[in-house]
Amino acid sequence: MAGDHSTAHIIQSLVANLLIAVAKGVAAVITGSGAMLAETLHSFADCGNQLLLLLGVRTSRRPPTEKHPLGHGRSLYFWSFMVALLLFSGGGVFSLYEGIHKLEEVGEVESVEVALAVLALSLAIEGWATLKNIGEMNKRRRGKPFFQYLRDSKDSDLVVVFGENAAACLGLIFALLALLMASVTGDARWDAIGTLAIGVVLIGVAVFLAVEVKSLLVGEAADPEIAAAAAALAVEDPKITRVLRLITVQQGPGEVLVAVKLGFAEGMTVEQVAGTINEFETRLRGRCPEVKWCFVEPDIPRT
Repeated sequence: MAGDHSTAHIIQSLVANLLIAVAKGVAAVITGSGAMLAETLHSFADCGNQLLLLLGVRTSRRPPTEKHPLGHGRSLYFWSFMVALLLFSGGGVFSLYEGIHKLEEVGEVESVEVALAVLALSLAIEGWATLKNIGEMNKRRRGKPFFQYLRDSKDSDLVVVFGENAAACLGLIFALLALLMASVTGDARWDAIGTLAIGVVLIGVAVFLAVEVKSLLVGEAADPEIAAAAAALAVEDPKITRVLRLITVQQGPGEVLVAVKLGFAEGMTVEQVAGTINEFETRLRGRCPEVKWCFVEPDIPRT
């Protein structure tokens, strides 16, 4: 819904990731751990990604102009897609490179206790941010199954932040396990394996986000409930005989375009048809406030 959109979940994730990135960076320098370095770069990359999302939210709120008559809502989808690309390249691909490099040139992991303490603290902070993110999604999904909501949601920034946070938590767990195994066995290759696992997780999440956001960027239908509401309102009006064609397009979070062809009762004047159209648009916006643009064309069935 239009009134649901806020940036609180982005800001809290930005603050959490900034604190975590600094702590991981110090631990990476002390321990020489490849997994810690991968996690450090991942957290700093997440900070940059969240700044891009904030930019996307800000630009998407610009009012319509002559050059962009339907507004700038899709700019948020563009920046969300850029975040997915950066997560793939800056996080996933680099982690794979670092993991392969560590396998080829096995070094020693020092001060494992420091790294484990930092990772545990980071996991607690990241877990808190993820739970807050899930709480925000629970407010918006209105009873829809969680994973189905991830696939259907039009709030790309919320899904991207959740993807980043969930990947970060899983990456931290892999880093913890890798360092523990390296410490217990004395084999630093476990640290490299952990780095590779983090890379695989980041690439997997990035690909999922890119696919979902690309669909919104190209032009995705709005929630089916909006089309159903428009059809139901048309049926309720005795002056409207049928719905000939109905499409919806998601222009941005909380911004929907509706275009519909309607058949009208015989004998109506132009003024009566125009008045009926105006009433239909008013009732549709009253039931679905996210409908920002509504175009109604009177037509007759084609043989």
